[in-house]
Order: sequence, then C-alpha cells, then structure tokens
Amino acid sequence: MTWSEMQPLLEQACWDTLYMVGWSTVIAVVGGLPLGILLVLTDRGGLLQNTVLNKVIGQVVNIARSMPFIILMVALMGFTRSITGTTIGREAAIVPLAIGAIPFFARLVETAVREVDGGLVEAVQSMGGNTWTVVRKVLVPESLPSLISSTTTTIVALIGYSAMAGTVGAGGLGDIAIRYGYQRFETELMWITVAVLAVVISLIQFVGDYAARGLHRRGGRSGTAPRLRLLRSRAAVNSGSRATAGPEAGAGADALASSGPAATGTSAERPATDVSKVG
Repeated sequence: MTWSEMQPLLEQACWDTLYMVGWSTVIAVVGGLPLGILLVLTDRGGLLQNTVLNKVIGQVVNIARSMPFIILMVALMGFTRSITGTTIGREAAIVPLAIGAIPFFARLVETAVREVDGGLVEAVQSMGGNTWTVVRKVLVPESLPSLISSTTTTIVALIGYSAMAGTVGAGGLGDIAIRYGYQRFETELMWITVAVLAVVISLIQFVGDYAARGLHRRGGRSGTAPRLRLLRSRAAVNSGSRATAGPEAGAGADALASSGPAATGTSAERPATDVSKVG
C-alpha cells in the first residue's frame, strides 16, 4: 500500500478517534466530577456524611472499573442500540466509552479532592458557607491542577479504549490497525498507526502537564485559598483578642475608676509637701 492510499485512511481514522475521545471525555467529566465529590462528601467525617450511600456508590464504581472494556462494550450493546439506534460506528462507541470512563474519572476526582486542606473548609464554614459554597469555592478550585492531570490521564485511557472499540467496527485508528495491519498484513500501515497514536498521546500529555504546572506556578490552584487563609487568620485574631482583652479591659477600667481619685490626690499632695519643706 502506497502513502497516497494510506493518507486518507489515516486522516479519517484520526478524526474518528478524536471525535469519540472528545465526546467521551466531556461526558466522563460531567458525570465523574460530581460522583467523585459525592464520594468525598458522604464519607466518614464528610460534610454530607452518609456511610450507606458512600458504600453503595463506592461498590458501583468499583464494579464498573473492574470490568474489562471489551466485555463492557459487548454487555452494553442493547443499551447502546436504544440510544443511538446502532451498535456500529463512532457514535455508538461513545456510549460504552463514556460509561467506562465515568467511574475511572470519579476515583481520580476523589483522590484529588481529598488532598485539599481541611482548614480551608473549616474557614468557609466558620464564615457561614454551606456545602455548595465549600464545593464551589474551595474543593474544586483548590484541586484544579490535580483535576486537570486526572482529565489528561482519562483522555489517554480513552484513546486506548477507542482502539479496542475499533475491533467491533467503531472506526478510528484501532480499526485501521486491525483491518489493514492485522487482517491484510499491511505491517507498514500498522506501525504508522502506532506512531500516530504515540504522537497524539504525547501531545495530550504535554498540554495537560503544562496546564497543571501553570496553575501551580500561579500560586495554586486559584486565588481563593490565600483569601480564605487571610480571612480565617483575621477572624481568629479578632475573636481571640475580644475573648482575652474583654475581661481584662473591664477589670482595668474598674480598677482605674476606684483608684483614680486617690492616686490623683496623692500626686497632687506630693508637690505641696515638697514646697513646705523647702520653705
């Protein structure tokens, strides 16, 4: 097979892979982000502590993660057909790709959110913030670099899943490698496909790492944390000064009121006594 014959195949396969992975990533982030945060909130000591719900969600996530993707894709064929009307093509592949990626991304989100400083959560609560405020102002902004890294990891995993989806007619680079590289013994095309996958994954990893490092260099994550720490320290200082200075100030004022006239009289009499002695 010549390069002029390979080029249109590779171009179409790249676009199919990016299409499947792109939409699957969006669905995985939309579904996995709240699921991962809910695992943290409902855990023991969380803001929405519910041990039963936490265990149920955790078991569902674990079961979905433990299932090999090729088996998951076959098991979901009926569900995929009910949504897309077919089980072949890139649109049909998005359904099992997204369902397989949601629990994977949820666990990564859970790990990232657990790294957030608990003092920031307490600071927001002390200022009257509710659970939604804590999630929106602290948990998500503070874990944003880790969330970006988690998204990058999910995209790379989805590219591998999309290659497996090519075995059942989903299209993409995996389909090219199987149909031409393996079944038709076009070894050169297969290795070109492998090289293209390596380049795409390297570019995605580079962009994700660069974005995560950029947020870290900007002081973290977001500007929320420094403000919360400042507010928390000010609130602690103000409350502490009021608690300690209040009784002492009152006692000092009472002592000054009771001893004021005597002290004034003593200080006024001493100059008079000295003048009489001199005279």
